[in-house]
Amino acid sequence: MGAADVVPGVSGGTIAFISGIYDELLDSINAINFKLFKILRKEGFSAAWKYMNGNFLLALLTGIGISIVSLAKLLSQLLETDPILVWAFFFGLVLASIYYVGKQIAKWHFLRVLLLLLGAIIAFMITQIPSATSANPSAFYLILSGALAICAMILPGISGSFILVLLGVYQVVLTAVHQRQLGRIALVGFGAIIGLLSFSRLLKYIFLHYKNNTLAVLTGFLIGALYKIWPWKLALVIQEIGGKFVVVKEKNVSPFSYEGDNLLFYAIGLAVLGFMILIILEKWGTKLQK
Repeated sequence: MGAADVVPGVSGGTIAFISGIYDELLDSINAINFKLFKILRKEGFSAAWKYMNGNFLLALLTGIGISIVSLAKLLSQLLETDPILVWAFFFGLVLASIYYVGKQIAKWHFLRVLLLLLGAIIAFMITQIPSATSANPSAFYLILSGALAICAMILPGISGSFILVLLGVYQVVLTAVHQRQLGRIALVGFGAIIGLLSFSRLLKYIFLHYKNNTLAVLTGFLIGALYKIWPWKLALVIQEIGGKFVVVKEKNVSPFSYEGDNLLFYAIGLAVLGFMILIILEKWGTKLQK
């Protein structure tokens, strides 16, 4: 989940969904409420820890944290030096996500096909929004960005990092992580906590009452998001932000009309690898659930 959350285009929620821990994740997050503090006050830390499924959350958050800290700088560099190969790998991951999320839908009918198309159109339209740019965002803007991004991160099909790209703070947050800028990290983290505790309850309600329809929309989101992570792109607008040149508008091109080495065979190989990793992860998750 941490690796997926670092890169725009892939959702940590999708990884949680595929690995079979999504329902437990939502239940554990929703357990962080006023009742938890009552249990803590009356019955002690041990009872409160058990109520909120603390071992699960600790293991998960530790893995996410280690992954983000260790991969932030590496992925930042790879996106600059080998963008085609990185995006090809994640393109394969998202293709596998479409297959997996779509097959969870119990029965397809006209409404769910319509919801899928609606989700795909909305996601595609979002990818067409030019990225905002902000080299020195305010504290409130960082808190808001964290809250919006975490909502996307726990929602299968929508990338939290992509939301940060749209808000213009992706590079700012990525730099803050691998340069240990604790002030900015704390602001984004505070926003993330607010967003997580509020949005997870709504998400649990939707999944409980409208699961198949929700999955249809999320499948559409994944399909629409494929445009954003297409490996071969042509930069249309480049701006300098914080001493770095950042692409704020681009368009997809065919690998055969791409200017430069299209790395086609390597890209296809990595896309297949990404696809197979998620399929294997899905089989593993299914086995663990059984």
